[in-house]
Amino acid sequence: METIKWGMIGVGDVTEVKSGPAFYKTPHSSLLAVTSRTREKAEDYARRHHVSKVYNDVASLLADPDIDIVYIATPPSTHKEYALQVIQAGKPVYVEKPMAMSLREAKEMYDMAKQKGVALFVAFYRRALPYFTQVKQWIDDGKIGTILTVTVRLIRAPYLSDLDPDTHTWRIKKEIGGEGYFVDMAPHTLDILDYIISPIADIKGYTVNLAGNYEVSDSVCASWQHDNGVLGTGAWTFSSVKEAEQDEIVITGTAGEIRFSTFDFSPVTWIMPSGTQFFDFEKPKHIQQALIESIVGELRGEGRCPSTGESALRTTAVVEKVFTI
Repeated sequence: METIKWGMIGVGDVTEVKSGPAFYKTPHSSLLAVTSRTREKAEDYARRHHVSKVYNDVASLLADPDIDIVYIATPPSTHKEYALQVIQAGKPVYVEKPMAMSLREAKEMYDMAKQKGVALFVAFYRRALPYFTQVKQWIDDGKIGTILTVTVRLIRAPYLSDLDPDTHTWRIKKEIGGEGYFVDMAPHTLDILDYIISPIADIKGYTVNLAGNYEVSDSVCASWQHDNGVLGTGAWTFSSVKEAEQDEIVITGTAGEIRFSTFDFSPVTWIMPSGTQFFDFEKPKHIQQALIESIVGELRGEGRCPSTGESALRTTAVVEKVFTI
């Protein structure tokens, strides 16, 4: 294909900067059509992003023979439903994370894509960003020796909308977003560790809601082991104060340590016997663009996307196990 033409289901916040513009700014790629539950929102998005087609429903979008691949940018509760429709239509699909509401749903999506011979990609876009691929390269090259442990710590203050039930967003409504901010944010960390170190073989976790701002968990602790033996621990909380906010991943090896972040793009710190070095990486404006470029490349036969249904299925299984007693 000379140009990969995208259809998009959903026109929410994630599509404004993180993903949407990347579809038409990536070489050999264009955003051809959008649809949304609200026609007016789809038309407004199409005007502002110069999208030529607006459809009233998903079925109409999927019937367009000019669309090569479909991006699902809706809340997790609809991922499986829409993904199966796209796959049944014989089109590749790119799904926002988390992949689905449960491992069972994710496996259904993966199995159907495999059965139909359709490519399934998931928006774990950190796998394509230089900030993380450089850390992976150093690990693969043995720059800090044999990896021993990895430690994760993410502390966030609540949003104002978290404090009033009338303003709660879908991310903390269990029936729409699942188990809250942990399943919205922690999969990015667990997935990138799968990529940088190796798949997580086993994990155990504790989840609790202590602040009482909403129904779902606000604090999670977990311990795990990668399939190469590396041990990991993590703590996430979303009900602290701004002054305590922290975002850090620490990978410790026999010859040094690397410290970096999942969301903040703080300087990567490389600690060695000879001293400490700091490396700055610019946070991309359209953070999904590098992964979208890899998808376009794969569909054009020019490369491979590092975030697939198979890798995302592993991350879904890990996240679900945290909540399994």
